[in-house]
Amino acid sequence: MRIVLQRVLQASVRVDGVTAGSINKGILLLLGVHRDDTEAKADYLAAKCADLRIFSDTLDKMNLSLREVNGEALVVSQFTLFGDCTKGRRPSFIEAAPPDKGRALYEYFVDRLKKQVAKVATGTFGAMMEVELVNDGPVTLILEK
Repeated sequence: MRIVLQRVLQASVRVDGVTAGSINKGILLLLGVHRDDTEAKADYLAAKCADLRIFSDTLDKMNLSLREVNGEALVVSQFTLFGDCTKGRRPSFIEAAPPDKGRALYEYFVDRLKKQVAKVATGTFGAMMEVELVNDGPVTLILEK
């Protein structure tokens, strides 16, 4: 699994012009599922996202987790995170999980994150989506397992 995590003041995702999910202060997670991924990897990354200390404490140091600041999470599926651009001019997506497996692990990840974070919103798996966000920092990290 590969996640692009962005700390945000707010974020939302629309499908066909309708808001599918939105959050206030928290994290936007763009989640790609690899063809060899497992539930164990999803468990690890869900816990990592909830506990990663990327929010400021009273001394303005990144020392607090999403859980500690009662933050929110927006999870958006993005198979293009496994696009390989090393050859030619068109990305290859053979490393991305097939749709059925990708959907199952995406939903599993979201379920695990919901057990650790008060509010988790999502996009729509496999849909064309419009993602809007206000970066906080900006803080952007890449997580892999």
